[in-house]
Amino acid sequence: MNSIKKVFSIVRQESPILYSIVLFHFIAAIGCLLGLLIDDRTLMGINVWVKPLKFSISGGIYILTVGYLMTIYPYSSRKKNIINNLVSWTLLLEIGIILYQAARGVKSHYNQSTLFDGLLFAAMGLLIAVNVLIMVLFIIDSARLKVKIPTSIRVALFMGWSVVLFGSWVGGQMISQMAHNVGVADGGTGLPLVNWSTIAGDLRIAHFFGLHGIQIIPLFALWLSRKWKTKDRNQIMAVTVFGLCYAGWIAFTFLQAKQGMPLIKL
Repeated sequence: MNSIKKVFSIVRQESPILYSIVLFHFIAAIGCLLGLLIDDRTLMGINVWVKPLKFSISGGIYILTVGYLMTIYPYSSRKKNIINNLVSWTLLLEIGIILYQAARGVKSHYNQSTLFDGLLFAAMGLLIAVNVLIMVLFIIDSARLKVKIPTSIRVALFMGWSVVLFGSWVGGQMISQMAHNVGVADGGTGLPLVNWSTIAGDLRIAHFFGLHGIQIIPLFALWLSRKWKTKDRNQIMAVTVFGLCYAGWIAFTFLQAKQGMPLIKL
């Protein structure tokens, strides 16, 4: 708990705008929880507020991560401000569209039922494209810049951002087919909360694990550096193996989904 408070404190001090957007996402998540209790409207078989709830939590965690990691890279104040503003405003607009469409009771993704809905979906694609470019920047800078952290954690950052980029590519695959399910139409029976399909392939699984690789792999590296006092070479090897296994898991869930197979069949 103290570590989480420390992260929030650092982001609030170093990246106030990112901190504000993080708070907005988590407040929005609370609002979505209230929506689940008082609004019984459904869309594709689930409550209309489930999707914005998931995106609010996931987006808040991602933005908080970016805000914290920005303190590691030796960027100039100008470069930090540019990245902070790009991430903040693009993701604020994205979650705003998702919340707005949920309030209307219509789909936010793959919705081309009207010109207006199609324009909103296209706008979301452009907003995410900006963040994908920032991910590429982080991958390059994780490899080329001299950062004051252990090499094993630097490797974890490189692998983490690379996995995030792949997760974003999976998102592009969903856009190309205008659906997240493979083999059946979107909707239907799914796992609790995440609603991943239990009857067909679901690309959201690989997308989810990909996007959160930037938390999972570096956190493993940090935990390992504190629990296993050994040579840097051994730390790097262990982090690399973990990162490759994690990437392999994501590749497995992607290929499984493309074959129309659910992660868990019920």
